[in-house]
Amino acid sequence: MSSERISDAELTIMEILWERAPLTATDVAARLPDDRDWSLPTVKTLLSRLLTKAAVEHRADGRRFLYSPLIDREDYVSHESKRLVDRLFGGRFMPLVAHLAEQEQLSDADISEIEKLLREMKS
Repeated sequence: MSSERISDAELTIMEILWERAPLTATDVAARLPDDRDWSLPTVKTLLSRLLTKAAVEHRADGRRFLYSPLIDREDYVSHESKRLVDRLFGGRFMPLVAHLAEQEQLSDADISEIEKLLREMKS
């Protein structure tokens, strides 16, 4: 995976491409969430940045380009999760869980899922 961080705006574009690719810049713009009121030039700028970061590739299709992700979504989530834990919790998972529990951000269902995951990991 590229060592350059993907911005929040670029991540919006990646989410669209992960959902369905290849897409043209116009297709991406048409699939933007309602809270993103970006022009087509803005979308093209973001796609250009993602090309530079080797996060997407493009191929010519007549007079337009079709864009596809080069980074798998699961790999991206894994990398960013590890980066977050490393940066904020010294690479340790338990302080993150303790922080979420202290902030009452873990529901009973979340706790049950964590317990199930831990049981599966122990077996």
